[in-house]
Amino acid sequence: MTSHPSHRPVSALRARMIEDMRVRGFTEKTRSDYVRNVRAFAAFIGRSPDAATAEDLRRFQLHQTQIGMQPPSINSAVAALRFFFTVTLDRPDLARRLTIVREPRRLPAVLSVEEVTLLLQAAPGPKYKAALATAYGAGLRVSEVVALKVGDIDSERMLLRVEQGKGRKDRNAMLSPQLLELLRDWWRDGRRLGVLLPRGWLFPGRNPVEPLSTRQLNRAVHAAAEAAGIKKRVSPHTLRHSFATHLLEQDTDIRVIQVLLEAETYCPPTPDRGADLLSVSSPVRRDRAHCQAICLPWC
Repeated sequence: MTSHPSHRPVSALRARMIEDMRVRGFTEKTRSDYVRNVRAFAAFIGRSPDAATAEDLRRFQLHQTQIGMQPPSINSAVAALRFFFTVTLDRPDLARRLTIVREPRRLPAVLSVEEVTLLLQAAPGPKYKAALATAYGAGLRVSEVVALKVGDIDSERMLLRVEQGKGRKDRNAMLSPQLLELLRDWWRDGRRLGVLLPRGWLFPGRNPVEPLSTRQLNRAVHAAAEAAGIKKRVSPHTLRHSFATHLLEQDTDIRVIQVLLEAETYCPPTPDRGADLLSVSSPVRRDRAHCQAICLPWC
């Protein structure tokens, strides 16, 4: 099963599942993942998945465990099959037979301020340096970084506009003066090289009309970490963790950090919480967003 155009005929069952996902607004990647997992299940039982039994589901999950599949992959398959049986087939009795695997909780890798500086200095070129600095300086996810456009920089309000981030939500992220200056440097270089198009991507890929891919940014992080001699397991998301940790080390309230990472997590103060959150002058606030009180020591 696949959600993208193919020369292979699409079965009526597969088409129905794809329609069900589209109606619910699933992204193309989610649709593709769900279809792939259902196809793998059908290949395992050797017949159409709508003829599956509870025993087939039990054997499939046992097989996944025996071949050493990791919990995130198993749980991804569970989500896909639950949707297929509950929504497409209207068989919630089978969906209840699927078991979510508890994932081990590990502390994320966090870079020190000095390591962040070394990583940015070792970035393979000004574009990647600016992209990695954005992931750290604004606490953005890698998917949010590559989706930025030149017009998303609001230098007057000191904001970065993030469109359709996680959960398909628009939000504003902080833009520090240091990060703004670095982005301006990249903008000048990009315009000189002819890779930054009007109203185009802030971090274009090899083809300027396409954005930088998350895979390319991941490779750039690994290359920079190796060049900087950083032994920790580093990814673009490590920079987001480091952003939050460094703010916490500056005694920033944890609820303020939640606001900076996700604007939608902001809640008005209640009598039992006090009004300390309102006193923070952060550009993430949608009103009176005139200055940036939290300074990240990453330059």
